[in-house]
Amino acid sequence: MESKFIRETRCFKVLRVFPTDVNNHNTLFGGKLMSYIDDIASISVAKLCRGTAVTASTDSVDFLSPIRPSDSVSLESFITHTGTSSMEVFVKVIREDMKSGDRKIAATAFLTFVALDEDNHPIPVPQVVPESEEEKKLFETAEYRTQFRKHRREESKKFADYLVTAYPWE
Repeated sequence: MESKFIRETRCFKVLRVFPTDVNNHNTLFGGKLMSYIDDIASISVAKLCRGTAVTASTDSVDFLSPIRPSDSVSLESFITHTGTSSMEVFVKVIREDMKSGDRKIAATAFLTFVALDEDNHPIPVPQVVPESEEEKKLFETAEYRTQFRKHRREESKKFADYLVTAYPWE
């Protein structure tokens, strides 16, 4: 299977923050930002695999700087690493104060998607090739995140065995 440059998976989205987008702290709802993150990540994935893929995990969303109604929010996503059928996506969120032009990293996120065929079976995806320093750093550190992700998933499955599925009113 051919490989693709990471830049071929890069996507951008810029949004204005409106009063209906904020919580009682007057900052962007975290859930709304998470929706934006999953949306743009799925587009990067489609650009790589050109087929169906599903979100396997959202490893982390780190909220680093509040996003206010006076800000715009820019999301940038790209594939940082691939396995056989899985793709790790990095999403960088930048908030920009529309009056001062001041920009800060507002959040970062890592998600994993799996490419599927028509019968929902995993299928191979192209490997990615980093070029920029940012891409190389994320590519080089991907194996650590992959191992951590596998361990966390195993622990989550064990933990799920202790959880009950009955509703309280039953």
